[in-house]
Amino acid sequence: MFRSEYADVPPVELPIHDAVLGHAAGFGDRPALVDGTDGTTLTYEQVDRFHRRLAAALADAGVRKGDVLALHSPNSLAFPVAFYAATRAGATVTTAHPLATAEELARQLRDSAARWIVTVSPLLETARRAAGLAGGIREILVCDSAPGHRSLTELLATTAPEPRVAVDPAEDIAVLPYSSGTTGTPKGVMLTHRQIATNLAQLESAVPAGPGDRVLAVLPFFHIYGLTALMNGPLRKGATVVVLPRFEPETFLAAIDKHRVTGLYVAPPIVLALAKHPAVGRYDLSCLKYVISAAAPLDARLARACSERLGLPPIGQAYGMTELSPGTHAVPLDRLRDAPAGTVGRLVAGTEMRIVSLDDPARDLGPGEPGEILIRGPQVMKGYLGRPDATAALIDPDGWLHTGDVGHVDADGWLFVVDRVKELIKYKGYQVAPAELEALLLTHPGIADAAVVGARDEDGNEIPHAFVVRHPGADGPAEDEVLRFVAERVAPYKRVRRITFTDTVPRAASGKILRRQLREHA
Repeated sequence: MFRSEYADVPPVELPIHDAVLGHAAGFGDRPALVDGTDGTTLTYEQVDRFHRRLAAALADAGVRKGDVLALHSPNSLAFPVAFYAATRAGATVTTAHPLATAEELARQLRDSAARWIVTVSPLLETARRAAGLAGGIREILVCDSAPGHRSLTELLATTAPEPRVAVDPAEDIAVLPYSSGTTGTPKGVMLTHRQIATNLAQLESAVPAGPGDRVLAVLPFFHIYGLTALMNGPLRKGATVVVLPRFEPETFLAAIDKHRVTGLYVAPPIVLALAKHPAVGRYDLSCLKYVISAAAPLDARLARACSERLGLPPIGQAYGMTELSPGTHAVPLDRLRDAPAGTVGRLVAGTEMRIVSLDDPARDLGPGEPGEILIRGPQVMKGYLGRPDATAALIDPDGWLHTGDVGHVDADGWLFVVDRVKELIKYKGYQVAPAELEALLLTHPGIADAAVVGARDEDGNEIPHAFVVRHPGADGPAEDEVLRFVAERVAPYKRVRRITFTDTVPRAASGKILRRQLREHA
C-alpha cells in the first residue's frame, strides 16, 4: 500500500458554496471572474451577493432541498453564480454538456429526475426539446435573455429572503456529473458537499493558489476537472478566474496576454497547440508561471516541446476521475523541475493507493511493477445514482475504488499510468463510451454488428474507431454514410472518426467484445 507524504486533511464539513465562498466578503473588490473576451469583471463581493440573491429567487420559485437543477451552459461569468445559488437553495446540480443533443440531454434529465434547467439562449431550443422528451421540468431559466423565459438578471431583483437550508455535507449531493466510469453508458456520479470540498483541501498542498494568481478557465466548468481546478479551487483561495467559453487559439492566446494569466490547467490538445501553433509567437506569454495537464494521457515529448517553447518549467500532470471528486495525484508546483518525465504526480493528502496484479487482484505489487490502480480516501464518490450494482462493481467492501487504469510507482512514489484496462475512450479529455456508440450503430438497418475502440490520430489524440459488419447481401452502407449516421445523433465529441469494415467482431465465449484484438488493427 502507498500513502501520501502529506499530512491528512480533516474532512471539510461545509456546503460547497460556503467552502468556496466563505471568505468572499473578505476578498471584497478583488476580481473573482473576468470575461476573457470583453473584460467584464465580477468582484468577490459581487459573486457573494449575486449568488445569495439568486438563491433567494430560486427558493421563491419553488426550488427545494433535494431538487435537481440541470446547468446546461458553456463557461461564462453566470455559471459559478448559478451553481452556488442552486446549492445554497438546497438543490443538487447536474452539469450537462453544452454540445449534447436533445436526446442525450433528455436521458440525463430523466435519469437525474431534474426539475429545473438553467441554460443560455443559443442552447434554448435543445433545452426545450430535451425538457419535452424528459418530462417533469418545472421551468427553464436563461443566463442571458430569451422571450418567454425568465433570466438570471431578472431574478436578481427579487426581494425574497435568502433561504436557510440545512445541508448535511456528508450525505447531501452537491453535484451530479455524468460519467461512463470504467465502461458502459453515462451514469450519475453522486458527489457530496464533503467529498468535493475535502478534495479541494487535499489538492491545495500540491497546487496552491491565492490572491494575485490568475488562471484561465477554457476547459469546461461542467466537467469535474474544470469545476475543481478552474472554478472551485481558485475561487476558494481568492485567485482570479479568466473565463472563456471555448478553446480558439487566437482568443486563448490573446486572453493570456491581455489578462496576464499566471497558470494554465489544460488537456493535451491545448498543450499541442501551445507547442506547435504558429500564433503562439505573436503574443507575450511571459506572465505564465506553470502549465498543468490532465484529463487524458500526455506524451512526454510533446510536454517537453511545449515547456521549451514557452520557457517554462516542465509541464506538470495530474490524475483522477469523476468518481474521485476528481483528484488523487498531482505534480506539486514546487517539484515541476525535478519530477520524472511522464509522471502524473504523487498522492495528494489523505489518499491511499494500491497497485494490484491484473492476474490476481488480491496480490499487491511493489515499485516498478505495473498493475491496476486502486484508490481509497475521503474523495471517493458516494456512488452511482440508482445503480447499486455498478457502484459495488467499482468500489469494493473495503472502500477501494478500482480505477481500471494500469500503472506503476517508482521508488520515490511517482505514479506512471501506462495503459487502460477500461474501455472508455477519452477524445480530447471528453469521455466517450464505446457501448453507447455500438448500440447506436446497431440501429442502422445495414449494420449487423459493430464494435468501437480507441485509436490514435495523426496528432496523438485518442479517437473512436468503429469496426462494422454489414448485413450479408446488403448493398452498403458506405463509410461516409456510417460516419454521417452517427454524427447526426450524438454530440460532436462522440462522433466516430474512423471506420473499418470487417467480416466479424471478435468475441469471447461470454459474448464480450475482444477489444484488444481490434486495437491491434486500429
